[in-house]
Amino acid sequence: MNILFLTKKEDEYQLHNCFTPEQLTAGRIADYESVRESPQSYTKTTHIFSTWGMPVLSETDIQQYFPQLKYVFYAAGSVQYFARPFLARGVRIFSAWMANAVPVAEFTAAQIILANKGFFQSHDRYAKQGFKASVDYTQSFGGNYGTKVGFLGGGMISRETMKLLKSYDLDLYVSARFLTDEDAALLRVQKTTTEWIFANCQTVSNHLANTEKTREVLNYELFRTMLPNATFINTGRGAQVCAEDLVRAMQEQPARTALLDVTDPDEPLPHQHPYRSCPNIFISPHRAGSFGREVLRLGKYMFDEFQRITDGKEPRYEVTLSMLETMA
Repeated sequence: MNILFLTKKEDEYQLHNCFTPEQLTAGRIADYESVRESPQSYTKTTHIFSTWGMPVLSETDIQQYFPQLKYVFYAAGSVQYFARPFLARGVRIFSAWMANAVPVAEFTAAQIILANKGFFQSHDRYAKQGFKASVDYTQSFGGNYGTKVGFLGGGMISRETMKLLKSYDLDLYVSARFLTDEDAALLRVQKTTTEWIFANCQTVSNHLANTEKTREVLNYELFRTMLPNATFINTGRGAQVCAEDLVRAMQEQPARTALLDVTDPDEPLPHQHPYRSCPNIFISPHRAGSFGREVLRLGKYMFDEFQRITDGKEPRYEVTLSMLETMA
């Protein structure tokens, strides 16, 4: 067994954030630039641990630098950007997507609960227009009793958010091709269409898989049907939203709200971007995912997975090629 902690040179600090000093003693730390300069030093690597900053390698690169590689343990969420060449080479990939789903689900659930009370715009209206304007605005909301909340996509983050909301008296709906009726029943959600969710739900939360097919699928034809004071939440991927269409729908109904933790282009969003000048679009700097002490959970999940593999047990968080078609 030969373990390597791999990253890009500028992202080595991410390894020290996600893994404890004790965990890092299990192998060597190397940046990809060093690997390319001294490839003979890494050809016996069998296990790679990484996190944000995992370099993108081609199949040829993998064969040249890591011909004996068997496993990649990725202490972060989506592996979409680097996984396919490894999988094509027969390397098994494990991701801490479940660990990263926890804080995203917590963040999203909190936003949903506050959105259903009209919190986000009421704050600004109180500051700019006064108490009465703020109260009048929030009176148009139904709160968190019998309120319709819709989810786009039925992946892990979507499901974890639904679980957190099960204790609330909300009516939950989901548009997800691969969510079975049995799973929907366990989550206490009703399956429906994306169109129905936009037209009928007080709050709409995006968790679609991030693929080329989903680019800008959330467009004006959907946004224009939102309720006059509905909220759109995006903690998924910014590229799935047609920005001009979202801005148009928000401008047409100023009581609507958009809460965007992700954008396209990625953060930092240019000052001239139309999101920045739309007062009912609230942008946060990609804070839904793991940060602070939360990132240690990512490393722990991957070391636990490594231990299961070592002990001959079934893994919990393996990512296969077919899964990439539906995962974020």
